[in-house]
Amino acid sequence: MMRELYLIDKNGYVVAQTMPLPKSEGTAKQALEYLVQGGPVSEILPNGFRAVLPADTTVNVDIKKDGTAIADFSKEFKNYKKEDEQKIVQSVTWTLTQFSSIDKVKLRINGHELKEMPVGGTPISDDLSRKDGINLETAGVNDLTATHPLTVYYLAENDDSEYYVPVTKRIDNSKTDDITAAINELAEGPSKASGLLTDFSEDVKLVSKPKIKDGRVTLDFNQSIFGSADEKTKMISSEVLNSIVLTLTEQPDVKSVSVKVNGKAELVNEKGEKLSEAVSRPSQVNTGSF
Repeated sequence: MMRELYLIDKNGYVVAQTMPLPKSEGTAKQALEYLVQGGPVSEILPNGFRAVLPADTTVNVDIKKDGTAIADFSKEFKNYKKEDEQKIVQSVTWTLTQFSSIDKVKLRINGHELKEMPVGGTPISDDLSRKDGINLETAGVNDLTATHPLTVYYLAENDDSEYYVPVTKRIDNSKTDDITAAINELAEGPSKASGLLTDFSEDVKLVSKPKIKDGRVTLDFNQSIFGSADEKTKMISSEVLNSIVLTLTEQPDVKSVSVKVNGKAELVNEKGEKLSEAVSRPSQVNTGSF
């Protein structure tokens, strides 16, 4: 079974890698067991990635009818480095919430619920979820209460391959809608110090307000969305399209994305296929072949 494991990459980001795991009864429990250092993940760990949970940690997962998963760890869970604390919370939360039956997560050690993490004291919200974000970027934000989280996907390189990294930014509450804000963040690109990349031209803009109907968002871009590609070919790069789709489908009311340029839906992807249909989120992220 293909499962997303949120591991730590060489830049210190928590990133999904989709791996084939043996068929198992307790799939959520199994996914967490594959986050343990020195555990079964060791044989399939991609270059440049490491597992997040301390060695010898064991876990049980109880999924409630309301969509809450209770992850109950053994005492070895406390044996982590302080700098990994938030990464562990994010990894466990995002790994568990890939399952449609799980929306929220609670953490326990030997049956005792955690209100804060045991080493560095990071507070744990009552209902951990993807809304809490991942790879949080708060530099330059003076007043957190005047902002809200928004997750966008940038690129990273490893050996010969590229993969997508979710980064949660803080967006000013007075900004326009979250879809426009997300496109603006993608066009602006990652910070120089991040080690992340983008295929977006910084001149990319939406020429009209995004429209949402029945879970499908329609975006109308200027010609800069073609980037360095020949505008005559009307081609949009896979990296640009994937970043848009992954970013926008993190928003609860978006299921698929339709792209136009200056009002016309005449785009093709890198395979030369017409993008006449809306593009949905892939069932797994970073499979090696998107």
